[in-house]
Amino acid sequence: MTVAASAVSQEAEEPVSYTQCTEGYEYDPIKEVCKDIDECALVSDACKGGMKCINHYGGYLCLPQNAQIFVTNGDESSQRTDPIPQTPLNPLNPTNPQTRTQSNLRGVAAGASQCLPDVDECSQGLHTCNADQICYNTRGSYTCQCHPGYQKHGEQCVDRNECMLSHYCMHRCVNTAGSYYCECKDGYQLASNNHSCVDVNECDLTQSCQHQCFNLLGSYICQCDQGYELAPDSVSCVDIDECAFSSYMCQYVCINSPGGYSCICPEGYQLQRTRMCQDINECDTVHECREDEMCWNYYGGHRCYPQNPCQEPYVLTSENRCSCQSAGACRGLPQSIIYKYMSIHSERTVPADIFQIQATNIFSSAHYTFRIKAGNDGGEFFLRSLEGPQELIVDLEMITQHAAMSYRSSSFLRLTIIVGPYAF
Repeated sequence: MTVAASAVSQEAEEPVSYTQCTEGYEYDPIKEVCKDIDECALVSDACKGGMKCINHYGGYLCLPQNAQIFVTNGDESSQRTDPIPQTPLNPLNPTNPQTRTQSNLRGVAAGASQCLPDVDECSQGLHTCNADQICYNTRGSYTCQCHPGYQKHGEQCVDRNECMLSHYCMHRCVNTAGSYYCECKDGYQLASNNHSCVDVNECDLTQSCQHQCFNLLGSYICQCDQGYELAPDSVSCVDIDECAFSSYMCQYVCINSPGGYSCICPEGYQLQRTRMCQDINECDTVHECREDEMCWNYYGGHRCYPQNPCQEPYVLTSENRCSCQSAGACRGLPQSIIYKYMSIHSERTVPADIFQIQATNIFSSAHYTFRIKAGNDGGEFFLRSLEGPQELIVDLEMITQHAAMSYRSSSFLRLTIIVGPYAF
């Protein structure tokens, strides 16, 4: 700062008087007072670096272009100069969009020829900042700023809603008094920058699923092992009762087990593959028939029959064939009896062909008659389903007649039918 002084001289013959003004002022001979020098008008480059020059009593100020200046004369009224329509940015605190600079003449002693040390209005309590504001001392003055996260609204500091501005939260922004924080959606968590959201691998964190866990973006799904299904909570697994699905899961009995099922067969049968039951031929494996007996297998079991079923007056002439050798002893009896055995399932559908018998044409002009001689007393061999287990013996008679030769004879087919205990 330079000191400017001016002196007015008079003719030697008149008395001489000197008028000197303080630095920053010049003498006005008309008004006979010291008036302020407008350095901003006189010096073209008074402020450097794009700063704005503000003339002041006894000097000038260099301030940013967006600064707002309040000039006071010491009374409570103030005059606002150079208004800025938009909210400026405070270079001292970027979070506070508004500052107030007050001119304080206490920083310079009036009438002195040099500047005195700056007065710290903030530390000496000479400022007018509100209780919710922060006082920042400046050279020759001070500024009132809001705390971080707050902004000026009139003379008060109000919370600045960062969530309405640029908060950079990836998912959700939550405003708080003087600040904000970010939240993530379910299945995500905050990254180290506290703004981004990254997927949470629930399968690695906890045993969320009882059986198998598959991670998804923002979620996960559970799957159960074979034979199980997800419970209503979509996490637990419950056993599937396959036996309750259908009565055809197994041919005989279905046994449910955790995660599966199994089929069992009755005595005399063995499991074929997974669900079917197959008859066991005990005659080919182990049986209790004697040497003079014949083992006959049927569905679900076996029986022992005599190897020689013939009784007097019949003699065994071939396998299972008994013939009468004496005409006198066999009078009124069939000429021969043939023993046959067969096995059928229980509850076989009717009508059905069980067996077929056919005569041998010994005589071309002979006449053959077939009938059930015995064993149908209960009327089973009709339109009726047979239930096992049971044994039925049927005598089928074949009568041979030849009119020209006056020949008549009969023979029996003694058929033993064993009905198994099951329909398979």
